Amino acid sequence: MEKTLRSPLTLKHYLLLTKPGIILGNALTTAGGYALAARGHFDLGLFLYMVLGLALIIASACVFNNYIDRNHDAKMNRTKYRALARGIIPHRKALLFGTGLGLLGTLTFAIGTNLLTTCVALTGFFFYVIVYSLSKYQTTYGTLIGSIAGAIPPVVGYTTAAHTLDLGAFILFAIIAMWQMPHFFAIAIYRLSDYTKASIPVFPCVKGMRKTKVHMTTYLLAFIMATALLTLCGYTTSTFMLIMALVGISWLILALKGFSAKNDARWARKMFIFSLVVVMTLSVALPFTTAS
Repeated sequence: MEKTLRSPLTLKHYLLLTKPGIILGNALTTAGGYALAARGHFDLGLFLYMVLGLALIIASACVFNNYIDRNHDAKMNRTKYRALARGIIPHRKALLFGTGLGLLGTLTFAIGTNLLTTCVALTGFFFYVIVYSLSKYQTTYGTLIGSIAGAIPPVVGYTTAAHTLDLGAFILFAIIAMWQMPHFFAIAIYRLSDYTKASIPVFPCVKGMRKTKVHMTTYLLAFIMATALLTLCGYTTSTFMLIMALVGISWLILALKGFSAKNDARWARKMFIFSLVVVMTLSVALPFTTAS
């Protein structure tokens, strides 16, 4: 039975269901993927179709994720005010909203981009809504599964421009997948009490803090090596490798400081903030350092 409405329903409640911050962050990495494959040949119409289609597909996925998470969200401080957790939006309306967004996104991709891009985007939708949203309550490796969905948007950008999946697309996928692991582990650490209340078996809860820090460091090393591959394989210039080496090593040094941190939550918060600096640097650097 759905909860009783506690406050007036507004368009803002529906907007927040789509998680605009996630849409914006993924649009940034998608643009980076497009720039890498386009190699300076920018098509504004194609780019706009891609961004719109991506925004609609991600918005749809986030609505469905909100629906699946609603009962657990009600137990966590940072999510208990979400519209579905509070019962402000009726479940049926939320599901219809998410379905409509998904259909519009698929149509936008099909009309404005290409079949491969449409299939890649829908694969990301499937992994996020079905595989990740359900598995994160069953396994400590939910974050790893979620990294697959999170690494799809830059590949969407790449296939939009390149019309193919080649080594560059797979390297880009690996870069974002490896970036996400320390990023989300950091969130899990500084939000540990919330995840414990909601009975979500995130890695730090089950495996312990030290093992989590070891894994964060390992994934971070893999991230640094993956960024270097873009240059070593001829997709970007040496300037890109230098920039990413500097930010990657800086992030690694911060990660190593975690082993002696007296306040894990404070350290994890710094790791999270710096992860945003890293992915923004990556996305902004790609258009200017792509090999011709």
